[in-house]
Amino acid sequence: MKRIYAVATADTKGEELAFLASAIAAAGGDVMRVDVGTRAPTVEVDASAAEVAAHHPEGAEAVLGSDDRGKAVSAMGEAFANFIAARDDVGAVIGIGGGGGTSIVTAGMRRLPYGVPKLMVSTLASGDTAPYVDISDIIMMPSVTDMAGLNGLSRTILHNAAQAIAGMAMRPAQRADGKPALGLTMFGVTTPCVTAITHRLRDDYDCMVFHATGTGGRTMEKLADSAMLAGLLDITTTEVCDLLFNGVLPATEDRFGAVVRTMLPYVGAPGACDMVNFWAPETVPERYRGRTLYRHNPNVTLMRTNAEECRAIGEWIGTRLNACEGPLRFLIPEKGVSALDVEGGAFFDPEADAELFAGVERTLKPAANRRIERLPLNINDPEFAEAAVAAFLDMARK
Repeated sequence: MKRIYAVATADTKGEELAFLASAIAAAGGDVMRVDVGTRAPTVEVDASAAEVAAHHPEGAEAVLGSDDRGKAVSAMGEAFANFIAARDDVGAVIGIGGGGGTSIVTAGMRRLPYGVPKLMVSTLASGDTAPYVDISDIIMMPSVTDMAGLNGLSRTILHNAAQAIAGMAMRPAQRADGKPALGLTMFGVTTPCVTAITHRLRDDYDCMVFHATGTGGRTMEKLADSAMLAGLLDITTTEVCDLLFNGVLPATEDRFGAVVRTMLPYVGAPGACDMVNFWAPETVPERYRGRTLYRHNPNVTLMRTNAEECRAIGEWIGTRLNACEGPLRFLIPEKGVSALDVEGGAFFDPEADAELFAGVERTLKPAANRRIERLPLNINDPEFAEAAVAAFLDMARK
């Protein structure tokens, strides 16, 4: 069994770290105590703060020589990320901390592959954890009380955390089927298409569907960059709309970057590019209040992209995919890109769609490895899903 890394600032959380490590060892875990503090530890550790700090690109002095606590915490986070990523015996990581400790430890956790158990016991776990978790699989566990010395409740919390991390490390998940994995993107308005694709491919592939909410696309591409996917069926590229027009579920500027870097077989489509996402109606920016809006649910309001916006979306997608040297097929559903974009639907707008499609075709240049195909179908027609499957299997065979 690999080791369980128990990490804390041993200068201020030494008592808690010692208790946690003892509880992990009592549960049968092989524990490694790591100090990420910036002052002398109050308990014995296995990896000192100086050893961790030495992994900073500018050396340990960049971490431990600063009198500015904010700079020291940031530098230690970078050092710990490099330290933990360089280890080859990591079976799991558990951290305990307040604001600084949580920032440091989760910076390292985010560098580890998906599936490696990561548990952060934090005073911040009941608030907005997005800055700490991001698109990783970190488990955030509230400490309930502050970590200022052990008490009856904190002992219970840390004992439970120790049992959890020991169980995850000692009984790791086993991948039984051995199927290659595929990444797929889906929104509610493209669900029929993506569901049909997964049904068609699931006997031979492990189909991983990602909700196209900004983090979904980023997660899928991180898996691709981590060599955990055999191909991508990126049917729902709507995150680009929110990136370009200030929606609340945006992609980053690196959307499609993994497609270029990995050269994996890629099937794309402009799924749900007829919409930008906002929260409740009152949150829609004033400049968009006169636009075609659709209340998806009480908390989500969709805005129909117009012709000018669709042109920009298509060109953005095409320009980035044009850098791809791997096998690529981009399928254009001429009769609509979502369940709302159908004749009689709330977002039916053939003129806007035409600009979207033309924008892609102007910028994504056909080549031996790249092909654009127009289909006289809506994206949710069964035949469109079949065309996507056929395109992927053709590339996969080659």
